[in-house]
Amino acid sequence: MTIRPILLIEDNPSDVDLTKRAFEKSRISNPLVVLEDGQDALDYLFGNGSSGELPALILLDIKLPRVNGLELLRKIRADARTRRLPVVILTSSREEQDVGESYDLGANSYIRKPVDFSQFTHSLEQLGLYWLVLNEPPPAR
Repeated sequence: MTIRPILLIEDNPSDVDLTKRAFEKSRISNPLVVLEDGQDALDYLFGNGSSGELPALILLDIKLPRVNGLELLRKIRADARTRRLPVVILTSSREEQDVGESYDLGANSYIRKPVDFSQFTHSLEQLGLYWLVLNEPPPAR
């Protein structure tokens, strides 16, 4: 059985670096695929260049260039191949409207990025434990 990657869709290089460091510290062994905008994520998931292997988990920022995170989530949930993928919104947005719309569009979870590195590491460790170890994924189509 191959270990499926985690797809991180994040345009802030500092947040990408912080996430990579937090995953390393948490000993999460899934490969991390990083994409910087929503269009690149659509191409990765649905495009001709796609390997066909879907990620085990998507970590999605809301504020992205080209295609924003909420529109990307809408497209993920609209396609039978990706509708069941776990999508966790990982953002700094505290706007109630973003939280509500994320859940309305089918987000599995909404996590605000903690500013403190140790809190962030702990959050990602718990996230990895739940989604990659404890959670029973849906059957493959």
